[in-house]
Amino acid sequence: MIKKVLIANRGEIAVRIIRACREMGIETVAVYSEADKEAVHTQLADEAICIGPASSSESYLSMERIISATIASGADAIHPGFGFLSENSKFASLCEHCHITFIGPDSEVIRKMGNKSRARNTMIEASIPVIPGSTDPIYDARTGAKIAKHIGYPVIIKAALGGGGKGMRVANTPAEFESSFQTAQKEAKMAFGDDTMYIEHFVRHPRHIEFQILADSFGNVVHLGERDCSVQRNHQKIIEESPCTAISPKLRKAMGETAVRAAKAAHYVNAGTIEFLLEKDGRFYFMEMNTRIQVEHPVTEWVTGIDLIKEQIRIASGLPLSHKQKEIPLSGHAIECRINAENPKQNFRPSPGKITGMYLPGGKGIRVDTAIYEGYTVPAYYDSMLAKLIVHADTREEAIKKMRSALGEVVIDGIETNIDYLYEILNHPDYCSGHIDIEFIEKM
Repeated sequence: MIKKVLIANRGEIAVRIIRACREMGIETVAVYSEADKEAVHTQLADEAICIGPASSSESYLSMERIISATIASGADAIHPGFGFLSENSKFASLCEHCHITFIGPDSEVIRKMGNKSRARNTMIEASIPVIPGSTDPIYDARTGAKIAKHIGYPVIIKAALGGGGKGMRVANTPAEFESSFQTAQKEAKMAFGDDTMYIEHFVRHPRHIEFQILADSFGNVVHLGERDCSVQRNHQKIIEESPCTAISPKLRKAMGETAVRAAKAAHYVNAGTIEFLLEKDGRFYFMEMNTRIQVEHPVTEWVTGIDLIKEQIRIASGLPLSHKQKEIPLSGHAIECRINAENPKQNFRPSPGKITGMYLPGGKGIRVDTAIYEGYTVPAYYDSMLAKLIVHADTREEAIKKMRSALGEVVIDGIETNIDYLYEILNHPDYCSGHIDIEFIEKM
């Protein structure tokens, strides 16, 4: 069993991992940048090590400094959380070479599934339904235009090594293609240091559905139901929920079994997510696989009762899965809202600064994952997410009411937040009736 875990992350996910480790009797090591000296995760961990300046490139993205901190602390494992180095195959490989347990899949799986072109081809070979698209890397607009014509417009141009909505553009007609391709490619180069692109047919008005999977090193793979992540802005998720109102038990079984087959095709071990696009007629297509724990994992924990972080650590320790598929029922309905330090009235401009007053809700069926406190200064260097507010109730209607009530109690003074914007979404007739898709925000 893993004895000591270094958390190569910050914020609420670092706090979440520390708490899981404490409950399992595992020691923890926090790393922090100079900007995070007073952060909660540094206070909760058994040890805390400064790994560099505020800039993430010199701290949370510095593989050498994180590995050095791991060795110096005597930790035998690293949990990468999400973001930063969590899906970096080079970092996972470095852990392997240093005989440090990486709490996630092995480096080759991360490399294969992180490259969207390779991931597509892996799924095609396994007879997993994929969106019609390119099979080879694309480096120039002229070649891309020929492929787009063959696929059929509209098309979406994506960075092969992308994520988080960066390096993506839609071209509705041949006339739009060249400028859309060049813009996406330039953004991909800036964001990921790689301008390899691929092209898919653009599916209009689909839902973004993802299935949580767990896989151990003994060949056992299970799914934990779906999350509906359709409420998103610029490809960034805002509200997630489980289960999805558009999925029948029969469709859930089909999609879940497909997710398990996809994980097996990738030779996957640990926690991961298979993401699908779901059309109104029930057809679904593999989109990508996330080789890490996700921001929205709490909604799955609510409806299944399974602690995903603990399962990750158990699997990484070489233990078999705690549950078989038939032992994973879905109970009730869970919704998660991402509370961000941003101003929706000013094009969602980030709003760092000092929190001068704060109150967070509690009670039955209410969970808050956060690392902020009154007097804390939200740094300008990192993601703007302040907290995740998650609720659970017997039905979706009750969960929506509970979330409205909980959001109404949140007080975060001193900075701007998106709380009123979230409240507006939760009161929108289409959201309340479940008539949502990935273009919902654009139509509000």
